[in-house]
Amino acid sequence: MDQKVAIVTGANAGLGFATAKKLCDEGIRTYIIGRNKEKTEKALKELGAYARACILDLTELEKIPQSIRQIAAEAGRIDILVNNAGINMKKEFLEVEDVDFQKIMHTNVTSVFTVSREVTQVMKAQGAGSIINISSMASQYGIPKVIAYSASKAAIEGMTRAMAVELAQYGIRVNCIAPGFIKTNMSGKALDSDPERKNKVLGRTPMGKLGAPSDIGDTVYYYASDLSKFTTGTVLCVDGGNSIGF
Repeated sequence: MDQKVAIVTGANAGLGFATAKKLCDEGIRTYIIGRNKEKTEKALKELGAYARACILDLTELEKIPQSIRQIAAEAGRIDILVNNAGINMKKEFLEVEDVDFQKIMHTNVTSVFTVSREVTQVMKAQGAGSIINISSMASQYGIPKVIAYSASKAAIEGMTRAMAVELAQYGIRVNCIAPGFIKTNMSGKALDSDPERKNKVLGRTPMGKLGAPSDIGDTVYYYASDLSKFTTGTVLCVDGGNSIGF
């Protein structure tokens, strides 16, 4: 994998960072896309020699094509795309305004489409590539107060299947990961401060624990490598059984 080139969006923290770390550790030149220059450059130093930075606000769709072309020109190819970047909003359904809903959809869906379309042009010319989209448990079952986020992640899973069918003819595989409750600094603090919610999460998770960010990184690597060479159009829950827990 030392000649492979990857792009990971939203890679300066959390699951994106863990994913980029796994790819870099496996010798893959990895471009981390982030809109905050300071955070992205800090992550770059921690990730090491295989990491490269691309400062880009994905909500500015018109800037995406040029950024992807620059990466392709510099690296010579793009083998792996991980669409990880996304935002959330917690609001009662009746309080969500149109602008709130559209903001989530713009970042979580439209930008994923635009990045994927541009990267696909490079992968098509190569005759190979792997695109990995990041969904959520919010697409697997109903969670209150996250209507826009849930809609956006359901859209990602639908896009995954449609892309997989259409792009297979070009040697491009498209798969999706739906993380369960993963212990990041942010989620860990949130659950620790709300024992009732934490107990509910663990109570319906058969494995009885939260996942680690590296669990997502490992799964991305599976989809990115030839280990999954005959796999496309799938949505894999990495959740300790939470989605089927009772």
